[in-house]
Amino acid sequence: MTSLILEFLDVRHVLFNVLLAIGPLIAFFIFFQMAYLKLGRQYVINLFKGVVLAIAGLTLFLQGVEVGFMPVGAEMGEIMNNFENLWILIPIGFVLGLVATIAEPAVRILCLNVERASAGSLGQMFMLITLSLGVGIFVAMGMGKIIFGFSIYYILLPGYVLALVMMKLSDQSFISIAFDAGGVATGPMTVTFVMAIALGLAEAMDGRSAIHDGFGLIALVALAPILSVMTVGVFLKLKTRRE
Repeated sequence: MTSLILEFLDVRHVLFNVLLAIGPLIAFFIFFQMAYLKLGRQYVINLFKGVVLAIAGLTLFLQGVEVGFMPVGAEMGEIMNNFENLWILIPIGFVLGLVATIAEPAVRILCLNVERASAGSLGQMFMLITLSLGVGIFVAMGMGKIIFGFSIYYILLPGYVLALVMMKLSDQSFISIAFDAGGVATGPMTVTFVMAIALGLAEAMDGRSAIHDGFGLIALVALAPILSVMTVGVFLKLKTRRE
C-alpha cells in the first residue's frame, strides 16, 4: 500500500512534461506583456495564479491517468477477451466511448464555447450528447474491428469520403465546429482509457497483434464528431429550406 502511494506521489516526470508544454506559453505572454500589452498588475497576478492552478491540475490529472486509468484499461481488455460471446464487447465499446467523451474536459469546453458563440441556439448539453453518441458508435465499430479482424480502411475511407460530401450539404457554421470537435474528442481521457482497453484486448486475443489490431481506434474517435456534428448541420439546413 505504501509503495502504491509513493508511486502516485512521484510526479516529477509528469511535472517536467507539463512545464515543458506550458513554459513556452508563459514566455510568449511575458514577451508580449513587456513589449506590447502592458496589462494591469492585478490582471497579471490573477493570470499567474491561474497558471499555477493549471499546472497543478494537469500534473495531478496526467499522473492519475498514467498510474490509474492506463493499467486498469489494459487489465479490462485482457479480462474481456475471456468473455464467451465476444460480440458483447461492441455495446460495451459504445458505452465506454459515450462516458469517456462526456468526461473529457476539452469536449465540455468546446460545447460551452459553441453555446456562447451561438447565443444559446446550440446548447451545451445538446452538443455534448451529439458528440458522445457519435464517439460511442465509432468506438463500438472499433471494437468490432478488433474482434472480427477486418481492416480499418473499411471504416475510415467511407467515413472521410462521407465527411467530404457532407461538407457540401451541411450548414456552413457546423463545418468548423465539426473539425474542431474531432480534435478535442481525442483528449487524454479517451486516448488513455479507450486505447488501453483496445490494446489490452488485441494483445490478449490469439493470433492478433496489439500494434496491428489495437491501434487505429483514435482515428475513428476523431472521425466520429465530424460526422455527428455535420449530420446535425445537414438536418438543420434541410429544415431551414423547408421553412
